[in-house]
Amino acid sequence: MSNHVIECQHIVKKYGSKFALNDFTVSIPAGKVTGVLGPNGAGKSTFFRMVMGLIRPDQGSMQVLGSRPGWQTNKDIAYLPDRARWYADHTVVKAMQWAENLLPGFNRERAEKLADFMGLDRSMKVAGMSLGQEARLMLLMCIARDVPVILLDEPFSGIDIISREHIIGTLIDNISETKQSILLSTHEIDEAESLFDHVVFMENGQVRLAGEAEVLRAEHGSMETLYRSLYR
Repeated sequence: MSNHVIECQHIVKKYGSKFALNDFTVSIPAGKVTGVLGPNGAGKSTFFRMVMGLIRPDQGSMQVLGSRPGWQTNKDIAYLPDRARWYADHTVVKAMQWAENLLPGFNRERAEKLADFMGLDRSMKVAGMSLGQEARLMLLMCIARDVPVILLDEPFSGIDIISREHIIGTLIDNISETKQSILLSTHEIDEAESLFDHVVFMENGQVRLAGEAEVLRAEHGSMETLYRSLYR
């Protein structure tokens, strides 16, 4: 069995004349938290959508859990896209009931614990939530699933620092209990870098640098320092 959950070889994806991914080759290790970092337009969200089978490469190949990504692999992936929103008329408890019935691997007991940790009132409707509260709910719905792979695309985007602290604390607590492979794209590098075991830096649809976070820190300092040196 491969020790990589995702393997990409020479992937090209274009929209018109613009490259979203260009000779993109990367291997994502199993059972680790991989930070997928880079400026806007680097190709991070395109990569995540391709993992989900929502778009196909124009050239090259991708394997997710040993298979071509699509509906058969999607049951084994929990995906939180950038700017995700939940149903406005759902309460927290209704959202968990919905997920328990429809999302493969949804662990209701874990979801209840996560709701307590994140301070989510079970009776609150999404329509009445702050952006930070809704972000916590969206994260809960994703990481409460017992699936091999979790994709988190900018889970901290636009939310307050208290909610970011709740979310990062939740991730740290959850990671210690599971052996899931988590891919996390974020611009909040200074707050999230303690989560990373492995890091992939992207630019212009390509891998700029990739490696074990501990090794990269020893060579270059913090992830934020390395990020600034790569993209200044």
